[in-house]
Amino acid sequence: MECNALRVAGFGFRAAATAASLHDALEQAGGVAGLTALAAPVDKASAPCFMAFARALALPVVRVSQGALAAQSTCTQAPRVQRARGTGSVAEAAALAGAGPGARLKMPRQISTDRMAACAIATGDRT
Repeated sequence: MECNALRVAGFGFRAAATAASLHDALEQAGGVAGLTALAAPVDKASAPCFMAFARALALPVVRVSQGALAAQSTCTQAPRVQRARGTGSVAEAAALAGAGPGARLKMPRQISTDRMAACAIATGDRT
């Protein structure tokens, strides 16, 4: 990875998710190696489980607005999520928005074993 590249893990998660749920989703999506930030919707980014997770990884959190989520084109198109959030995948949209214009997904979002969290990793260029 180039030294000027961003690698952002985006998350979507349920209210009952734990830091372990988030960690499991991240591992399934490719792991922490090379990450520069974590991203989540504004209304989820200050959840205690997410903040504890970010502190444990010593990574900054990008808080993604609803408008920025809805502006992303995602691989996954979950109808329930589309109706609730205006995007097909919160995790994919958060990762793309967090990594900036021209970002690309590593793969579609991955779901934790307990089905409480989803994670997608996107890469982009620092501007």
